[in-house]
Amino acid sequence: MLEIANLSKRYGETIALDDASVSFAAGTVHTIMGENGSGKSTLVKLLSGVVTPDRGQIRVDGVTFAGRNPAAFQAKGFATVFQEVLIAPDRNVIDNVLLGYDRPSHRNLPRAERRAAAGETLSRCSPTAVDLDVDAGRLPLATQQLVVLARALVRKPRILILDEVTAALDFNDRETVFSLIEGLARSGCLVLFISHRMDEVMRLSQRITILRSGRVVETIDRAAATPELLLERMAPEIVAERRHG
Repeated sequence: MLEIANLSKRYGETIALDDASVSFAAGTVHTIMGENGSGKSTLVKLLSGVVTPDRGQIRVDGVTFAGRNPAAFQAKGFATVFQEVLIAPDRNVIDNVLLGYDRPSHRNLPRAERRAAAGETLSRCSPTAVDLDVDAGRLPLATQQLVVLARALVRKPRILILDEVTAALDFNDRETVFSLIEGLARSGCLVLFISHRMDEVMRLSQRITILRSGRVVETIDRAAATPELLLERMAPEIVAERRHG
């Protein structure tokens, strides 16, 4: 469904992503792992239209896609939940779930259907009911994150990018989101899952790509992956120190 080929991005003298090539299959959870500075955030931004590559290609369904902004990626079926919890604090939950859904000159969803659409989508993300009329800025951080996740889901994406989406969630919320992710993959969605939590990676992933210093180290099938192997690929120096310490 999605392929990056020789994708590179530089910020001044800093090489953030260097000649990265990975294929991502529909109906899978494909995890991206790496230490801070490995290139994960840059890859997320490139696949969201926030920044444009210096070199290389993004292909969707085998066809080169040259979207130059987030709107173009959204129109192509991408949706991203960034690590930062991005809400409009003075607008209610309904408005936040549907933020950016309507076009300036056209309402994609009739006003009468907005509450039902926001409520139904949010119920897929949260094990407890959320007051749709409260200002989002008054919600706990974990609930704000679920609102942002619902905002991505309401678009019915073909490619869903989740950047550390469970970091603020408690156990029950995480389990609900895990089940949601697994269900999306079964339905044919490609989920790109960025996480540093090994238990999440080992539970959810079908394939795992390791980044280090802006380069793709390896893509590993879940059946061949162990926590020890993944850590060694991400941080070989640390593993070597432990072995000889």
